[in-house]
Amino acid sequence: MQKRKLGKGGLEVSALGFGCMGLSFGYGPATGRQQAIAVIRSAFEHGVTFFDTAECYGPFTNEDLVGEALSPFREQVVVATKFGFEDGDSHKALNSRPERIRAVADASLKRLKSDVIDLFYQHRVDPNVPMEDVAGAVKQLIQEGKVRHFGLSEAGVESIRRAHAVHPVTALQSEYSLWWREPEREILPTLEELGIGFVPFSPLGKGFLTGAITEKTQFDSTDFRNIVPRFTPEARKANQVLVEVLGSIATGKKATSAQIALAWLLAQKPWIVPIPGTTKLHRLEENVGAAAIELSIDELRAIDDAVSSIKVEGARYPTHLQQRVSR
Repeated sequence: MQKRKLGKGGLEVSALGFGCMGLSFGYGPATGRQQAIAVIRSAFEHGVTFFDTAECYGPFTNEDLVGEALSPFREQVVVATKFGFEDGDSHKALNSRPERIRAVADASLKRLKSDVIDLFYQHRVDPNVPMEDVAGAVKQLIQEGKVRHFGLSEAGVESIRRAHAVHPVTALQSEYSLWWREPEREILPTLEELGIGFVPFSPLGKGFLTGAITEKTQFDSTDFRNIVPRFTPEARKANQVLVEVLGSIATGKKATSAQIALAWLLAQKPWIVPIPGTTKLHRLEENVGAAAIELSIDELRAIDDAVSSIKVEGARYPTHLQQRVSR
């Protein structure tokens, strides 16, 4: 698989990363440990060298899983993890106080079975802690050799600039896909100006853009999508037209809808690295195949024209979670 660089610091990763969250958290019951390890190791065998986790995925179990899975080839991969929640629990308050950041780093290193965190993200901007203090704390960890690169997740333009002024931000991780294009307005121009890489999570619209989800799909009671307005049965029915458009384009390319969605993201900027996740080996192979798909200027224009005419129904987060993004 081709490589891409995130940020001016030269962090080189595979063009597609692997989002590990869903193996342990967010999308129903956790995947069996050995099966999850097999999926992560298969991703590496398919050329993926960039793996994303966080202390709050579980909490804690995902980092432990990733640490074991990647231990045989730890020096050949880039591992990203995150801090930012009280007690590592995303259901609790935000907490990015410097002493908490340091404690998370030390605990994460043990779970990841590693001497260094390659990319350390603030999971959500904490309005109670000045961004300068957050960036300063991570800068100190970098100076001590515990962290290599600093990242932000779901941060707004002002926060990005304030952090970057203290220590270079290597990457921003936020949602971006054919059904959530808000970053194109202000975020992408800012990242390009500052030389910061972009890591889109949910590049397949939390699974919707694969075409495998319909208005009749029943999610497990613990699945996060049950509380997402965009995933109500009514919204799914209305949004099906987007999947149909993707499917018709995919047929012409002898590809799948998921592959076209990922290839479209890769074509937007050379410093964009999507991190699709999956629990299934055949889906992993499908996703990885997207990295080899080249979309022409005409094809990109056709996708853009088709998708731009579709109004996606439903908010991407419930109100209480929407308040934590784009600060």
